[in-house]
Amino acid sequence: MSRRNVQRFEERARSLGLTLPQCRVLLYLANNEGISQVHLAEITDIEPMTLVRILDRMESDGWLERRADPADRRARRLYLKAEGKPLVEDIWRLVELTRQEAFAGIPKKQAELLITLLEKVQRNLATLDPLAASAAAPKANKPGRRRAPASKSRRAGRGSRS
Repeated sequence: MSRRNVQRFEERARSLGLTLPQCRVLLYLANNEGISQVHLAEITDIEPMTLVRILDRMESDGWLERRADPADRRARRLYLKAEGKPLVEDIWRLVELTRQEAFAGIPKKQAELLITLLEKVQRNLATLDPLAASAAAPKANKPGRRRAPASKSRRAGRGSRS
């Protein structure tokens, strides 16, 4: 479902000459002016080197500007320029058109509830700490731990062992 929704949106975004990552950057930037490049890469889930190329292009198109971070001379803060603001409005219009298609025939209250629930699931997953490698791996049988009984087919296949 997600893949099809994204594909449909990307078709629409191409009519504006935009890619999905560019749209994501513009929308996040519009709501988070002054964000650092590092933080923007994290919240958009775009690799930092890829994001730099996207930002270079958008800056040369006059859609955003980078400013030095007063607290960290190595960091850059991002700001949407006036030329980028109409694009944000166009992107939101495409989001709404795509959403209308996806939710056709579903009552508005149910669609809103579904969106709210999915956003909550996304926030929950985004805030989880990564599992440690040992915690993510299945537990080996340790002395004193009970093993699950073998299935009948596995028991039947065993020969008698003494």
